[in-house]
Amino acid sequence: MDTYTVSFFGHRRIYDQLHIDRTLDELIARLLREHSYVDFLVGRDGDFDQLVSSAIRRCQREYGHHNSSHIWVMPYPTTFFRDYEEDCYAYYDEIEICEESSIKHFKAAFQSRNRHMVDRSDLTVFYVETSEGGAYQTMQYAMQQGKNFINLYRAKEDKQ
Repeated sequence: MDTYTVSFFGHRRIYDQLHIDRTLDELIARLLREHSYVDFLVGRDGDFDQLVSSAIRRCQREYGHHNSSHIWVMPYPTTFFRDYEEDCYAYYDEIEICEESSIKHFKAAFQSRNRHMVDRSDLTVFYVETSEGGAYQTMQYAMQQGKNFINLYRAKEDKQ
C-alpha cells in the first residue's frame, strides 16, 4: 500500500476559524478521495492544530477510518499527555514522540520535531500570515527542501 503523508503547521492563534474549518474539510476530503492511504501528522500546540485535528476527525467520520491515520507527533513527552494519556489514545489513531527532538533542549525541540515532520511528508500544509514564529520558520525550511506545500492563508487571499 502506498502511503501519502501530510503534515500541518500554523500559528498558535487563528482568527478566521470558520473559513479555515471549511478549507480544511475540503482539502482533507480531497486527499482521502485521491490517495489509497493518508497519514496526517499533527501537533497539538495551538488553534490551527486543533482545527486540523477536528477536520481530520470529521472527515474520518464521513469517509471512514480505513484509509487514513490521525497521528499526533510530540516533540517530547508532554505533561498533558502524561495526565491524559488514555484520552489522547482515544482521540488520535497513533501517538509518536519524535526521537530527534526528545533529546534536544525544550526550546529547540519544536523546530526539530517540525523539520522531522516536513522531511517525512509528501505535502505540508501551512496557515502562515506573518514572517515570524515557528510556523513561518518551518515553512521556510519546507521551501528550502523543495517540498510540496500549501499556505492556506495565501489560498484565502487568492480567493478574495
